[in-house]
Amino acid sequence: MLRHFVSDLDLSVSEHTQVIDLARKLKKDPKKYRYALDGKTLAMIFQKSSTRTRVSFESGMLQLGGHAIYLSAKDIQLGRGEPISDTGQVLSRYLDLIMIRTFGHDEVENLAKAATVPVINGLDDLLHPCQALADVQTIVEHKSTAKGQQLVFVGDGNNVANSLMLAGARHGMHVRVVAPNGYLPQPAIVELARKEAAATGARIEVTSDLAGVDGADVVYTDVWASMGQEAEANKRKEAFKGFIVDGALMARAKKDAIFMHCLPAHRGEEVGAEVIDGPQSVIFDEAENRLHAQKALMLFLMTAKAEVAKKAKTKAKVAKKVVKAKVKAKGKKAKR
Repeated sequence: MLRHFVSDLDLSVSEHTQVIDLARKLKKDPKKYRYALDGKTLAMIFQKSSTRTRVSFESGMLQLGGHAIYLSAKDIQLGRGEPISDTGQVLSRYLDLIMIRTFGHDEVENLAKAATVPVINGLDDLLHPCQALADVQTIVEHKSTAKGQQLVFVGDGNNVANSLMLAGARHGMHVRVVAPNGYLPQPAIVELARKEAAATGARIEVTSDLAGVDGADVVYTDVWASMGQEAEANKRKEAFKGFIVDGALMARAKKDAIFMHCLPAHRGEEVGAEVIDGPQSVIFDEAENRLHAQKALMLFLMTAKAEVAKKAKTKAKVAKKVVKAKVKAKGKKAKR
């Protein structure tokens, strides 16, 4: 079956671990995988601009021996109203992988339904699964394991918070979202994460009480107004007063807690400079791991695609042999 990465849940518990383990191997010995995707091409569709997503995917594909093509909405017919299903079918005839960074989650789902090559969700308004993969890799590097760790996300219950809950559920990592009333994560995502967490023993919690930071192993935040929410910036600043991760709030976490942020960051708003630039911050390890986690993901998806093709080829060969055998048997019967 063709595999996509539209949601964090598109990888099973064991597959999440497999991808993270591979990401760490890629980071340790990148030269070993220099030709792993030789001759393969990745399309990168950007309806939302980015620094980390663009550079990490493009560099990652190059480091694996492949090639990446940047496609903004202005570069392709999506910007002029072409259905995304048509785009998916056409691009599938030209290349081997598609990554899309866009607004609506339904756009990513529809692209995956139409495409005959793996589709990767580089970010949408609902989820940011590639970021969560890199985040788990970073936590494993600094804490030895993600399982049993208490991650506390402070701020807007946005796409990053959603993916952290889902990824946490997959890895047995406890995730607590601390957000003002009116900005908590969508109840449907919370319930889905809790349902998935039952298999790994993870706890998924939401609260508006800053005491939720107490005892955290990982403290995480994101901007208060994401791309497309610029008009709400002032309203959100007012609503999020007191939710800044400053030295005082960070002190409520464990002494060996790490601080994470998916970037870009606004010092003095969602995080204090003393925290993000302090000794507990691992934001640049986290940003670097976007490269390694996504390389591992692309390799995983392409391997799955190759296995499907191999099975189809084997099935076709068997069917051909069966037909030949039937024809041969029919011929012998006719001679009698």
